[in-house]
Amino acid sequence: MSVAMRNAALGLLACSMSGMGVTAEAGSSCNEGCNARGQLLDHHVSATLSAPAFSALLASSAGGRRLARIAGQPRCGVEIVSFRYRTVGGAGEPTNASGALMIPTGASATCGGPRPLMLYAHGTTAYRNYNLADITLTDPANGDGAGEGISVAAMYAAQGYIVVATNYAGYAGSDLPYHPYLNADQQSADMIDSLQAARLALAELKPDRSAGENGKLFVTGYSQGGFVALATHRALQAAGVKVTASAPGSGPYALAAIADALIEGAVNLGSTLFATLIVTGYQRAYENIYRRPGDFYDVAYSSGIETLLPSEQPLNKLFASGKLPSTQLFSSVPPTPRFASMTPPAVPPLTPPVLMPLFAAGFGKANLVRNAYRLTLLEDAAANPDGAFPNATPAMEPATNPLHPLRQAFKRNDLRNWLPRAPVLLCGGQSDPTVFFFNARIEQAYWQNAKVPAGLTTVLDVDSAVAGPGDPYAPIKQGFASAKAELASEAVADGAADGGASAVLRSYHGDLVASFCMAAARAFFARF
Repeated sequence: MSVAMRNAALGLLACSMSGMGVTAEAGSSCNEGCNARGQLLDHHVSATLSAPAFSALLASSAGGRRLARIAGQPRCGVEIVSFRYRTVGGAGEPTNASGALMIPTGASATCGGPRPLMLYAHGTTAYRNYNLADITLTDPANGDGAGEGISVAAMYAAQGYIVVATNYAGYAGSDLPYHPYLNADQQSADMIDSLQAARLALAELKPDRSAGENGKLFVTGYSQGGFVALATHRALQAAGVKVTASAPGSGPYALAAIADALIEGAVNLGSTLFATLIVTGYQRAYENIYRRPGDFYDVAYSSGIETLLPSEQPLNKLFASGKLPSTQLFSSVPPTPRFASMTPPAVPPLTPPVLMPLFAAGFGKANLVRNAYRLTLLEDAAANPDGAFPNATPAMEPATNPLHPLRQAFKRNDLRNWLPRAPVLLCGGQSDPTVFFFNARIEQAYWQNAKVPAGLTTVLDVDSAVAGPGDPYAPIKQGFASAKAELASEAVADGAADGGASAVLRSYHGDLVASFCMAAARAFFARF
């Protein structure tokens, strides 16, 4: 965390928190010293579901029934509140954002009175109006946002957790014209701002204290949200706020390492979307990634790309209209003969061999990134290697002195630069084609090299064999194996000629691993 952002977090938290309580009046603005960060702008109840009504909602679709099998039947009803608040953008510019506050309801002790509070960070989306609070689809295009919102409500709020989930700056009514994607300082500050605003909303909505905090603060999220969750744990710890535990899922924590693997040819599913979001965000924040878009992007895509994402158009329409290539990140022509073995890669860089066939799809003639720009990245990575790569030192740390501005930005936002003082579970799946599982292993190795107390941090591969009779995650691993086999079987029944492997690959990150890592996070938090 930068000094400036750390001081901003300290200032905000000093204004907004006293232990785990709220010190500002409900609905009030921060004073001038707070710069209005975390100010609650407005809020309204967007949905109210009793436990039976929520059960009926889940039972009404095949996806809901699968979710209920993993999450369990709702023990509580859920009141979902949509709220807006003040925050900052990637360059520190004032802006606003929205979020979802999910409050458990019901007569049982599980559902009322003091409850644990959970911060939840969502995954990557191209849709500008993505809204976790809109589970009733007042915006028909918000299907993915509603689906993730329902999953979070079923897994956590309906089991007794108060949930605060930001939609992030740049989405769902935010006036920021871009999203500060994987900007660790900004995104963790955004999460803290949403926490402050949600506490003010909770105090207004429940002045009788029929729902409130019990002093436990958990942090979780998945994919992009896994990265944001870990960055938020770091920011809260730096600001002196006690985190009970965190459980990030499938996040790019070792950001500089995954970027170098990508540069060397391990082109992951979704790479053209991710690359555009991250380069746009870093250019806005640091202003040195390129002089003009055509320095980074191929001429076929450079026009208008700085304002392309997030978009109100579906991603498949952006692909169909030629605004983005669907898979081809790099040219199939090597940038120089020296790097021919990386176009596509002859050896999997940090990734399992099972993913090798995937990488070839990331190369072609309709490439997003200019070959000349990729060459400058490859040359800098060769001269200043990341410590996660073989023969690089110091072990598991980012490159000591990257000279390329984009590699400097990746290092700046890499999360191998702090040591947690509260328990952390890093969850994922070993064959993830979207966010490679080596992120969790590298982060854990970095912490172990730095002598984090044994047992404080744990890595869980849901796609692994049960370790033995004492394995606390045995049901989750068994459930994952069954779900994967069921998906493959359904694909074969529909005529898949590859034994269902392609269907599993497409669903691996966003559907399969996501649900079981949520279940693992809840099981982990139940220990504290």
